[in-house]
Amino acid sequence: MNNRTKLFAYVLPMALFLALLSLNSGLKSLGGSFWLSSAEYWIYPLQTILCGILVVWFWRVYRLAWPVRPAFGLLIGLLVFLIWIAPQAFFGFPARPDGFNPQQFAAQPALYGGTVSLRFLRLVVVVPLVEEIFWRGFLLRFLINEDFDRVPVGTFSWVSFAVVALAFGFSHSRPDWPAAILTGMLYNLVAYRTKSLSTCVLTHALTNLLLGVWIMKTGQWGFW
Repeated sequence: MNNRTKLFAYVLPMALFLALLSLNSGLKSLGGSFWLSSAEYWIYPLQTILCGILVVWFWRVYRLAWPVRPAFGLLIGLLVFLIWIAPQAFFGFPARPDGFNPQQFAAQPALYGGTVSLRFLRLVVVVPLVEEIFWRGFLLRFLINEDFDRVPVGTFSWVSFAVVALAFGFSHSRPDWPAAILTGMLYNLVAYRTKSLSTCVLTHALTNLLLGVWIMKTGQWGFW
Protein backbone atom coordinates (compact mmCIF):
# COMPACT_ATOMS: atom_id res chain seq x y z
CA MET A 1 0.00 0.00 0.00
CA ASN A 2 1.52 3.33 -1.04
CA ASN A 3 1.96 6.34 1.19
CA ARG A 4 -0.59 8.42 -0.73
CA THR A 5 -3.33 5.89 -0.01
CA LYS A 6 -2.42 5.88 3.67
CA LEU A 7 -2.44 9.68 3.78
CA PHE A 8 -5.84 9.85 2.09
CA ALA A 9 -7.24 7.21 4.44
CA TYR A 10 -6.27 9.12 7.57
CA VAL A 11 -6.97 12.67 6.36
CA LEU A 12 -9.88 12.56 3.90
CA PRO A 13 -12.64 11.63 6.38
CA MET A 14 -11.65 14.54 8.62
CA ALA A 15 -11.28 16.91 5.68
CA LEU A 16 -14.78 16.04 4.45
CA PHE A 17 -16.15 16.34 7.99
CA LEU A 18 -14.71 19.85 8.37
CA ALA A 19 -15.78 20.90 4.86
CA LEU A 20 -19.39 20.00 5.64
CA LEU A 21 -19.18 21.92 8.93
CA SER A 22 -17.98 24.95 6.96
CA LEU A 23 -20.83 24.49 4.49
CA ASN A 24 -23.26 24.42 7.40
CA SER A 25 -21.88 27.70 8.77
CA GLY A 26 -22.02 29.31 5.34
CA LEU A 27 -25.62 28.30 4.68
CA LYS A 28 -26.74 29.39 8.14
CA SER A 29 -25.25 32.84 7.55
CA LEU A 30 -27.45 33.21 4.46
CA GLY A 31 -30.63 32.82 6.53
CA GLY A 32 -33.92 32.40 4.74
CA SER A 33 -35.81 29.12 4.82
CA PHE A 34 -35.55 26.61 7.67
CA TRP A 35 -33.36 24.28 5.59
CA LEU A 36 -30.81 27.08 5.12
CA SER A 37 -30.96 28.81 8.50
CA SER A 38 -30.95 25.39 10.22
CA ALA A 39 -28.86 23.51 7.69
CA GLU A 40 -27.41 21.23 10.38
CA TYR A 41 -30.64 19.21 10.33
CA TRP A 42 -29.71 17.82 6.93
CA ILE A 43 -25.95 18.44 6.81
CA TYR A 44 -25.25 16.42 9.96
CA PRO A 45 -27.02 13.30 8.61
CA LEU A 46 -25.22 13.78 5.28
CA GLN A 47 -21.94 14.16 7.17
CA THR A 48 -22.65 10.96 9.09
CA ILE A 49 -23.33 8.95 5.96
CA LEU A 50 -20.52 10.28 3.75
CA CYS A 51 -17.79 10.24 6.40
CA GLY A 52 -18.95 6.80 7.53
CA ILE A 53 -18.64 5.53 3.96
CA LEU A 54 -15.08 6.87 3.72
CA VAL A 55 -14.05 5.19 6.97
CA VAL A 56 -15.50 1.88 5.82
CA TRP A 57 -13.82 2.24 2.41
CA PHE A 58 -10.39 2.69 4.02
CA TRP A 59 -11.03 0.36 6.96
CA ARG A 60 -8.18 -2.05 6.18
CA VAL A 61 -5.65 0.78 6.23
CA TYR A 62 -6.29 1.58 9.90
CA ARG A 63 -5.52 -1.92 11.20
CA LEU A 64 -7.80 -1.40 14.21
CA ALA A 65 -7.24 -4.29 16.59
CA TRP A 66 -9.10 -5.14 19.80
CA PRO A 67 -8.77 -2.33 22.40
CA VAL A 68 -5.86 -2.57 24.83
CA ARG A 69 -6.49 -1.76 28.50
CA PRO A 70 -10.13 -0.89 27.78
CA ALA A 71 -10.91 -0.22 31.46
CA PHE A 72 -8.37 2.59 31.49
CA GLY A 73 -9.86 4.03 28.32
CA LEU A 74 -13.39 3.86 29.72
CA LEU A 75 -12.27 5.57 32.94
CA ILE A 76 -10.76 8.44 30.94
CA GLY A 77 -13.92 8.59 28.82
CA LEU A 78 -16.01 9.03 31.98
CA LEU A 79 -13.61 11.66 33.34
CA VAL A 80 -13.81 13.65 30.12
CA PHE A 81 -17.61 13.53 30.19
CA LEU A 82 -17.57 14.97 33.72
CA ILE A 83 -15.20 17.73 32.61
CA TRP A 84 -17.59 18.75 29.83
CA ILE A 85 -20.71 18.92 31.97
CA ALA A 86 -19.07 20.27 35.15
CA PRO A 87 -19.69 24.00 34.56
CA GLN A 88 -23.46 23.58 34.15
CA ALA A 89 -24.00 20.48 36.29
CA PHE A 90 -21.86 21.39 39.30
CA PHE A 91 -20.86 25.07 39.22
CA GLY A 92 -24.03 26.90 38.21
CA PHE A 93 -22.94 28.14 34.80
CA PRO A 94 -25.82 29.18 32.48
CA ALA A 95 -27.48 26.34 30.59
CA ARG A 96 -26.91 26.06 26.84
CA PRO A 97 -30.34 25.36 25.32
CA ASP A 98 -29.62 26.73 21.82
CA GLY A 99 -28.51 24.16 19.27
CA PHE A 100 -29.53 21.03 17.40
CA ASN A 101 -32.93 20.36 18.99
CA PRO A 102 -34.68 17.21 17.69
CA GLN A 103 -37.74 18.00 19.81
CA GLN A 104 -39.09 20.26 17.09
CA PHE A 105 -39.88 17.07 15.16
CA ALA A 106 -41.68 15.48 18.13
CA ALA A 107 -45.05 15.66 16.36
CA GLN A 108 -43.62 13.50 13.53
CA PRO A 109 -42.46 10.26 15.21
CA ALA A 110 -40.68 8.82 12.17
CA LEU A 111 -38.73 12.02 11.51
CA TYR A 112 -37.97 12.47 15.20
CA GLY A 113 -36.74 8.89 15.59
CA GLY A 114 -34.62 9.08 12.46
CA THR A 115 -33.13 12.42 13.51
CA VAL A 116 -32.19 11.20 16.98
CA SER A 117 -30.82 7.89 15.66
CA LEU A 118 -28.61 9.57 13.07
CA ARG A 119 -27.48 12.14 15.63
CA PHE A 120 -26.33 9.39 17.99
CA LEU A 121 -24.74 7.43 15.13
CA ARG A 122 -22.76 10.55 14.28
CA LEU A 123 -21.90 11.32 17.90
CA VAL A 124 -20.98 7.84 19.14
CA VAL A 125 -19.61 6.06 16.05
CA VAL A 126 -18.63 8.38 13.21
CA VAL A 127 -17.12 11.28 15.19
CA PRO A 128 -14.91 9.07 17.43
CA LEU A 129 -13.63 7.16 14.40
CA VAL A 130 -13.04 10.18 12.17
CA GLU A 131 -11.44 12.30 14.89
CA GLU A 132 -9.27 9.62 16.50
CA ILE A 133 -8.08 8.32 13.13
CA PHE A 134 -6.98 11.86 12.29
CA TRP A 135 -5.76 13.29 15.62
CA ARG A 136 -4.21 10.28 17.34
CA GLY A 137 -3.78 7.98 14.33
CA PHE A 138 -2.30 10.53 11.93
CA LEU A 139 -1.28 13.94 13.32
CA LEU A 140 0.18 12.73 16.62
CA ARG A 141 2.55 10.54 14.56
CA PHE A 142 3.01 12.82 11.53
CA LEU A 143 4.49 15.55 13.75
CA ILE A 144 7.19 13.08 14.77
CA ASN A 145 7.93 11.73 11.30
CA GLU A 146 6.30 12.59 7.96
CA ASP A 147 6.37 8.89 7.14
CA PHE A 148 3.85 8.58 9.96
CA ASP A 149 2.91 4.94 9.42
CA ARG A 150 6.42 3.94 10.55
CA VAL A 151 5.77 5.62 13.92
CA PRO A 152 3.99 3.31 16.40
CA VAL A 153 0.71 4.65 17.78
CA GLY A 154 1.34 6.30 21.14
CA THR A 155 4.91 7.41 20.46
CA PHE A 156 5.54 10.48 22.62
CA SER A 157 7.01 13.86 21.77
CA TRP A 158 6.31 17.16 23.49
CA VAL A 159 5.73 18.95 20.19
CA SER A 160 3.15 16.49 18.89
CA PHE A 161 1.47 16.31 22.31
CA ALA A 162 1.08 20.09 22.55
CA VAL A 163 0.10 20.71 18.93
CA VAL A 164 -2.53 17.97 18.85
CA ALA A 165 -4.03 18.90 22.23
CA LEU A 166 -4.31 22.57 21.23
CA ALA A 167 -5.49 21.93 17.67
CA PHE A 168 -8.08 19.44 18.91
CA GLY A 169 -9.28 22.00 21.44
CA PHE A 170 -9.47 24.93 19.06
CA SER A 171 -11.33 22.85 16.47
CA HIS A 172 -14.33 23.05 18.81
CA SER A 173 -16.53 26.09 19.39
CA ARG A 174 -15.08 28.89 21.53
CA PRO A 175 -17.15 28.19 24.69
CA ASP A 176 -15.81 24.63 24.66
CA TRP A 177 -12.10 25.46 24.30
CA PRO A 178 -11.04 24.84 27.94
CA ALA A 179 -12.82 21.48 28.13
CA ALA A 180 -11.75 20.49 24.62
CA ILE A 181 -8.06 21.24 25.26
CA LEU A 182 -8.14 19.14 28.45
CA THR A 183 -9.92 16.45 26.44
CA GLY A 184 -7.19 16.51 23.80
CA MET A 185 -4.56 16.08 26.49
CA LEU A 186 -6.39 13.17 28.12
CA TYR A 187 -7.09 11.40 24.82
CA ASN A 188 -3.39 11.78 23.98
CA LEU A 189 -2.66 10.13 27.34
CA VAL A 190 -4.84 7.18 26.31
CA ALA A 191 -2.75 6.80 23.15
CA TYR A 192 0.49 6.93 25.14
CA ARG A 193 -0.61 4.50 27.84
CA THR A 194 -2.32 1.92 25.63
CA LYS A 195 -0.50 2.28 22.27
CA SER A 196 -3.89 1.46 20.76
CA LEU A 197 -5.90 3.56 18.34
CA SER A 198 -8.91 1.33 19.04
CA THR A 199 -8.80 2.27 22.72
CA CYS A 200 -8.71 5.95 21.77
CA VAL A 201 -11.85 5.41 19.68
CA LEU A 202 -13.53 3.52 22.54
CA THR A 203 -12.68 6.29 25.02
CA HIS A 204 -14.03 9.00 22.74
CA ALA A 205 -17.16 6.96 22.00
CA LEU A 206 -18.00 6.54 25.70
CA THR A 207 -17.56 10.27 26.36
CA ASN A 208 -19.87 11.12 23.47
CA LEU A 209 -22.47 8.51 24.40
CA LEU A 210 -22.71 9.83 27.96
CA LEU A 211 -22.78 13.40 26.71
CA GLY A 212 -25.54 12.57 24.22
CA VAL A 213 -27.69 10.97 26.92
CA TRP A 214 -27.09 13.96 29.19
CA ILE A 215 -28.04 16.38 26.39
CA MET A 216 -31.29 14.52 25.72
CA LYS A 217 -32.12 14.48 29.43
CA THR A 218 -31.31 18.14 30.13
CA GLY A 219 -32.19 19.77 26.79
CA GLN A 220 -28.82 21.55 26.63
CA TRP A 221 -28.64 21.32 22.86
CA GLY A 222 -25.66 23.65 22.70
CA PHE A 223 -23.41 20.72 23.62
CA TRP A 224 -24.18 18.81 20.41
